[in-house]
Amino acid sequence: MQITSLTNAKVKQWHKYHQKKYRTQDQRFLIEGLHLIEEAHKANLIEAIIIKEGTFNPYHGQYEEYSVTPAIMEKISMHESVEKIMAICRMPSKKLDLSTNKIIILDDLQDPGNIGTIIRSAYSFGFDTIIMSPNATDLYNDKLIRSTQGALFHLNVIQVPLLPLIDDLHKQGFTIYATSLKEAAPLSTIKPIYPLALVFGNEGNGVSSEIMQACDQNIIIEMHNFESLNVAVAAGICMYQFR
Repeated sequence: MQITSLTNAKVKQWHKYHQKKYRTQDQRFLIEGLHLIEEAHKANLIEAIIIKEGTFNPYHGQYEEYSVTPAIMEKISMHESVEKIMAICRMPSKKLDLSTNKIIILDDLQDPGNIGTIIRSAYSFGFDTIIMSPNATDLYNDKLIRSTQGALFHLNVIQVPLLPLIDDLHKQGFTIYATSLKEAAPLSTIKPIYPLALVFGNEGNGVSSEIMQACDQNIIIEMHNFESLNVAVAAGICMYQFR
């Protein structure tokens, strides 16, 4: 289907997906660029493909397809450098699965780049479940999606209250490790006990005291010159150690 009008109803709807409330309302989100589309295709999340007129669509015939003008692509894009291909995706239905062996818990992280990088690292190091607190940044923020490089589409990422979750994890035999600068054992001395969960805290405040008290062991990354690291860097180091 070809669309040439900027006031077309579908164009207006796609543009609304720049905002969280409309993404949540429709359970849909927009992605841009071939790499993300390839990953969404593997995860069976694509609903429709949008291409700049005259552009080759490698998924022709597999999904509903819209050919649009450059002006429309610019309107619905969230990037300064507009891609030639985009896709409308369904939000996957996810639920907590405690049969996994390794879980990441994110306590009120706010920066989408940090969360996205942690998700990408988790996928790389064999963590298949990530639990985010309800106050964390929107999971389908464009910057977050891009920083995951599509890893988000392949992991079970959910948002639930953390204290009840940690209680449930303890009942399932999980050992909960939290990063901390106080009363913490050096990371290199930890002998992991599985199944396990690693907790990483807010960029400014770290892991909250309530969550910290519910954990089994505090850990600290040994370092020189600085006291702490960016949370995404710290998470990557810990996940590598516990991979």
